[in-house]
Amino acid sequence: MTDALVIGVDSSTTACKAIAWNRGGTAVAEARASIPLLHPEPDWHEQRAEDWWSSLCQALGDLLRKVNTSNVEALCITHQRESFVPVDPDGQPLRQAILWSDERSRPQLSFLDRQFGSDCLHELTGKPLTLSHSLPKIVWLLQHEPETILRAYKILDVHAFLIHRLTGAFRTSLASADPMGLVNMKTDTWAEDLIRGVGLQLSQFPDLVPPGHLIGRISNGAATATGLRAGLPVVAGAGDGQSAGLGANATGGGRAYLNLGTAVTSGVFSKHYLVTRAFRTLYAPVAGMYFLEDVLRGGVYTVGWFIDQFGADLIRTTDSPSPEEQLEEAAARLPPGSSGLVSVPYWKGVMSPYWDSAATGITIGWTGAHGRAHFYRSVLEGIAFEQRLVGDEAMKAIGQPFTEYVTMGGGSRSGLWCQILADVTGVPIRRSATTEATCLGAGILAAAALGWYRDAYSAADAMTRAGDCFTPDAEVRARYEVLYKDVYKLLFPVVRPLVDRLSELANGAMER
Repeated sequence: MTDALVIGVDSSTTACKAIAWNRGGTAVAEARASIPLLHPEPDWHEQRAEDWWSSLCQALGDLLRKVNTSNVEALCITHQRESFVPVDPDGQPLRQAILWSDERSRPQLSFLDRQFGSDCLHELTGKPLTLSHSLPKIVWLLQHEPETILRAYKILDVHAFLIHRLTGAFRTSLASADPMGLVNMKTDTWAEDLIRGVGLQLSQFPDLVPPGHLIGRISNGAATATGLRAGLPVVAGAGDGQSAGLGANATGGGRAYLNLGTAVTSGVFSKHYLVTRAFRTLYAPVAGMYFLEDVLRGGVYTVGWFIDQFGADLIRTTDSPSPEEQLEEAAARLPPGSSGLVSVPYWKGVMSPYWDSAATGITIGWTGAHGRAHFYRSVLEGIAFEQRLVGDEAMKAIGQPFTEYVTMGGGSRSGLWCQILADVTGVPIRRSATTEATCLGAGILAAAALGWYRDAYSAADAMTRAGDCFTPDAEVRARYEVLYKDVYKLLFPVVRPLVDRLSELANGAMER
């Protein structure tokens, strides 16, 4: 048992990572393989599903050369959510996969609202209508490529596609299918009336298995392709956001997780099915539990955008601090509130609580005294204010304050940003000891399924560790409190109609 390993696989938007975890939650070995992104049209985000498989095979092959394969006892997959691909009876893709980040289906949101009612869809699926979900993109295919989607034998999420390649079965985890927006959250089944209502058949979707349960075993063909032994148990996983919550051990007691990644994602476990516009409701990676999640699509993406647009002149050598470090050092010297500059970070629209895919970023308060560092700090503060906005709503819904956010992702490396988040939200920010909490969550599910621990909760307790903690500064907190209540919280609702008018003028209405 001391040498026993489980493999957690994270098939994300940009790469497939495979990590071998031991009983104590230590990463014994890891490997990764990149996944190309395709942009056939503006706002279209696609991938070749075959690249999901080839990257998995490469990552597993590289990983297994670093460990004793006979010590591997199970595998579990977490993955990018909402992305999907239609396949034929042999599991071969009929077209390129459409990703969660794809934005072609804006008109289909209105169609679905008229057809089913956005409130009814929210109550049924736990999610307000949004561009991220698979449903509007499937409707787009029905309207623009009906010959492809109607003849699809199955429509598979990333987890389902990889499970079929590994085991030969068309199955997926309930916590993997759920983010697609096609699951009846009250019956734990595919939403048959919704599926038939858009013109598809229930048989076109894979069988559902609770997360943490055995979903299949490695086939002989998959063993040859990956290096895994035939018959190895494969455990049903969950989407990357839910898995990260488990990998951060944010499973109760007011602990919430906060991923400062390309998108900023936060979530908390709940025993109850709650529906509110403050968050979207998903299945937790632990069967029988729910996961209340907020997502800001433009998180580290917005910070990266800033550096690309305004940091091109910063020195990039092996001997000098990175552009991010240079900007952080300059921003840290500025007072809370960026000397009166405030940014609303909707560079990629907003999900909860406004659910407005057409929302845009806002920055106000400019004077001649402001410079690049002020703008940079205002972006970090804006994302923190947004976390305060959604976090307060989530705490109100569950009737319990958060005791801490366990944070991870690239943005968590910034001490300045972590402290700003603590000061703005009033909630201590604790770094996860691992940067791979998403992959660890899959490992925890595999370990629990093997019986290494009593259940997923005890496995998470044993396999996770916490790092540095940033506590709110009372004086700074008070300054941010006034700025949040008197300015930030009011800003988007007041300015949004003006942004609509500006968009009309930019699209030619000025001529009238």
